[in-house]
Formats: sequence, C-alpha cells, structure tokens
Amino acid sequence: MEIKTVSIIGLGALGILFGNHLSKRMPKEDLRIIAEQDRISKYKGNHVYCNGERCHFNYITPEEACTPADLVIFAVKYNDLNKAIQAVSNQVGEKTIILSLLNGITSETLIGETYGAHKLLYCVAQGMDAVKVDNRLTYEHMGMICFGERVPGVISEKVTQVSDFFKRMAIPFEVETDMYKRLWGKFMLNVGVNQTVAVYETNYGGVQAAGKARDTMIAAMKEVVLLSEKEGIYLTQQDIDYWLKVLGTLSPKGKPSMRQDMEAKRCSEVELFAGEVLKLGQKHNVPTPVNQRLYDEIIRVESTY
Repeated sequence: MEIKTVSIIGLGALGILFGNHLSKRMPKEDLRIIAEQDRISKYKGNHVYCNGERCHFNYITPEEACTPADLVIFAVKYNDLNKAIQAVSNQVGEKTIILSLLNGITSETLIGETYGAHKLLYCVAQGMDAVKVDNRLTYEHMGMICFGERVPGVISEKVTQVSDFFKRMAIPFEVETDMYKRLWGKFMLNVGVNQTVAVYETNYGGVQAAGKARDTMIAAMKEVVLLSEKEGIYLTQQDIDYWLKVLGTLSPKGKPSMRQDMEAKRCSEVELFAGEVLKLGQKHNVPTPVNQRLYDEIIRVESTY
C-alpha cells in the first residue's frame, strides 16, 4: 500500500509544523486536519501561521463521513488524548497506520487499546525547537521523526510504507530497530529538560550552559535511567550523552511546550513526566527526589492560575 491520505489531529506545535510541510506537497483534499467545529471556526477566522506564512488546511469534523486515511497522526497534548482517540474513529480503517507524536511512554498503549496495537508504529519527534504563541508557530530546526516497530529488530511492511512516504514528502526521518528504548530515551530527555526549563523559568539556553539548571536536568534524567533498569529497558550514560547532544542542536532561545504552557497559565503535562516517574519509583521502591521536587513546584505554580 502506498500512503496517499493523511489525517492529523492536534494543531499544536508539531501538528502545525508537519501539517504545513505536508500541505505544500499533497493534494489539499488528501491531508485532513481533524477538529471540532468550534475550533475549525476559530482556525478559519484567525488563521494559523507557520514561520510567518499562513497555513492553508483542509479541516473536517470528527462526525464527517469519509474514507479511512492511510496514515493517522496524533499531535495533541496528553490531556486531550482520550478525546482525540474517539474523534478519529472515522479516519481509521483496516489498513490505517497510526503514529503518535506525543511525549511520554504511554500514548501508544492507550491508542492501541481502541484501534489495535498492530496498527501502531512507535515514534518520537526530536530535534525541533518550535515555539507556538496563540495561532503562530516559529521554528529554526524542523528536527525529524524517528519510528519503528515495538518489537526490536523488525523492519515491517508498515515501516517501509511510512519510510517511502516520508521520502516522497521530504520529511527528515530515521528508522529505529530498538524503538521502545528510543521512546524511553526521549522520555528521559523530556523529564529533564521540559520540567527544568519550566521551573527555572528559562529557555533551552538555560540548560545548554553549565549551572544549577543543567545539573538539575541531568539529575532528573539519571532517575529515569535507574527506573529503566527496573523496567528492562537499560538506558545508560551513553543514552544521556546522546540526548544532551540533541538538546545542544536546538536554538538557545527556544522553549519546550511545558514552559510555553506555564507562561500561558495552562495546565502542563507534568503527570506525563514527573508524575509517571513518581509512579514508577513507588512501583520499584526507587527514590526519585529530584522529580518529586520538580513535580511539587510545577503543581504549586499551576495551583495559582
């Protein structure tokens, strides 16, 4: 099967970034942005911009009848995932492939409970420094999508189909044969950088340079390494070094989504990061004091909204 139709749900930073990129390379009717009618009205009224350029999207509601998409991409925040899973029901058919660009280590499991794990490829989006303010997205580095099967060492037909599509669409990508470990690696980075930048009220530059913020970030990441051993993933210092190199490629002025959420006084994805670390720490009787401190501070700030 050749991927020809794509449905994206979620117009946050990644939804806009990849949606705008695809919209220039696909027939308009073959790229669908799934959203409730009130959101569609808002998007059409205020428009959506990517690096100063107005995006021209084909919007459809969850209720609209249509043929299933070849590829469905989840780009919502974790807090909106359950609703999004139901909203794409008309987009998912027997041969649909599903990618989740969400952070964390749980979204694929939740999506698979509804549509079947066999439809999913695990993936992470990495290396982008996108910042979204209201309806405007800016970025310097597009980054890439890394994807593969949950089972190590397998390059399936689904992987080949998505690879071929990304090549045609000029989307930077990497096929990973140990994707679940890569997912945990990105989770480790997010636990460190997203929460530290938010608590220290800084940007990527604030954790790229030596200092207390960077030390806190790395300490939070090391707690994930300890937990990964208990879960049979076995992250190492080499994985920390790899993800710190990825962090070093980002614009120092950029900010992760959690920092942007807290600046806008929105509830963050703290349960996806420190919240999950604390649960795993309790499960395995592993102390996680750094993540506990970050969690407590983020919850305290959010309680003031």
